[in-house]
Amino acid sequence: MTVSLARAHGTPCPTAVMDARTLPDSEPELLARLTELRTALADQGASDVLKNALVQPSRHPLFDLDYRFVQSMPDRLDSFDLRGSCGHSILAAVEAAARTGMIQPLVAGCRVRVNVLNNGDNVVCEAEETDDGGTRFTAHFLCSPPRPVNELLITGEPVTGIPFEGRTVPVSLVSMGNPYLFVHAAELGAHTVEDLFADDLVLFDRMKRLRLAVCRAQGWDTTGAFPKVAALLPDGPGALAVRAISVPSWHPTVALTGATCLAAGSAVEGTIPYLLSGVSEQPDNDMLSLRTPGATVRASARIAGGPGDRRLAWISVAEKQVDYRGLFLPAPTSEELSWLPLTA
Repeated sequence: MTVSLARAHGTPCPTAVMDARTLPDSEPELLARLTELRTALADQGASDVLKNALVQPSRHPLFDLDYRFVQSMPDRLDSFDLRGSCGHSILAAVEAAARTGMIQPLVAGCRVRVNVLNNGDNVVCEAEETDDGGTRFTAHFLCSPPRPVNELLITGEPVTGIPFEGRTVPVSLVSMGNPYLFVHAAELGAHTVEDLFADDLVLFDRMKRLRLAVCRAQGWDTTGAFPKVAALLPDGPGALAVRAISVPSWHPTVALTGATCLAAGSAVEGTIPYLLSGVSEQPDNDMLSLRTPGATVRASARIAGGPGDRRLAWISVAEKQVDYRGLFLPAPTSEELSWLPLTA
């Protein structure tokens, strides 16, 4: 088994990219192999690698790559979450697949079509610019056919009241790529952007507890990585200040699927992203600006149809840089699994 490492800018960690054809199909055997990988990477000082992308040339004639995401959980080396996806890891997988010859080399303007096996997403990764060290992409998340915007709401309503520590906190539960819960940051004590972006362990803990409260209220598993949680503040017309949690700490920016969920949620009247972003004040502009502690991310949603029949066609997120970190192989002289970096 060979492993490539690639990292999108603004992500918590690199992604370990593997050829799915070299891995077992059965889940217990697959997770055993991933546990070996995590142990080997930890031995090489790369214990922060918590994202795994399993890819192969697509069996579907309309796609280039089949992709499966596995989230490593930080509590144990043999703990994983196989639900959901990761947009930044999709881009890392495309970069690694091109560097290792699984697909054709990337050139400016080329598009790689990815079939996400976890959730059925269709993602087109468009190379904007490429060089020896990596590639800058635009990621397009497609809905084919266009999806009624109300179907993006997990509970069927724009805002859902969640019992939380003796009161009811309004949240919006949106799913586009991954399930997300969005909350007005003031509900958790962060009233300014400075409050939101501070390294505030109290706010971090409140966001984690609110996520658990949502899971309990909806009857969801509380031990995995999903749903993700993000706190929001208004940041001007068509703009939000966003603070998100990843695994196991603050997200340095916002996940690519978080950006798509925010763009999708902002297209649905009455949601917290819609109310805070002020998109109703600029109906002819489909661009949403997301200011985070690490960068500003811009996402655009293409909505088809008119009032009463609004449908999401696609969401695009541009200027996502991915760096290729190199290839790792099993050490040929060792009986135990270890890994040798071949390229930097």
